[in-house]
Amino acid sequence: MNADASIIAVQGHGQNNRSSGGSFGNERNQPSGYGSVPFTSRHDRPDKRIAVPVRVEPKVFFANERTFLSWLNFAIVLGSLALGLLNFGDRTGKIAGAAFTLIAMFVMVYALMLFQWRAERIRQRDAGPYDDRRGPTVLVVVLICAILINFYLRFVYL
Repeated sequence: MNADASIIAVQGHGQNNRSSGGSFGNERNQPSGYGSVPFTSRHDRPDKRIAVPVRVEPKVFFANERTFLSWLNFAIVLGSLALGLLNFGDRTGKIAGAAFTLIAMFVMVYALMLFQWRAERIRQRDAGPYDDRRGPTVLVVVLICAILINFYLRFVYL
């Protein structure tokens, strides 16, 4: 029996000693080896809850940053489209370009606010949903409205 296995058996964690044939601490109701304190499991006292600090892994922070960068990537693509419409479009293209520019700036600010909100909740080890249900829906509705306005202006000012 190695030293780690003997320490576990002495502390009375109730694990069977399968690495060697020893019987030291194998029984759950026997004394643990430190005086006469019997081993008690978590199920013996269901009213007592053990507070364990939540460990936040670094990949959670990286996932938040990846989501932020994804939102920024979308905003940059939309802003590039808007810039092209502003520089090379006619009157309708310039109106649509201005609308897409405003939407791209809104997306950038929203992504930053969402990133900061999630990062703060992760730092505080707050358990709860971190998903965003309203943001993508609002973004799609605003983009559809901008595209519909663009089509309307294109057909009216033909």
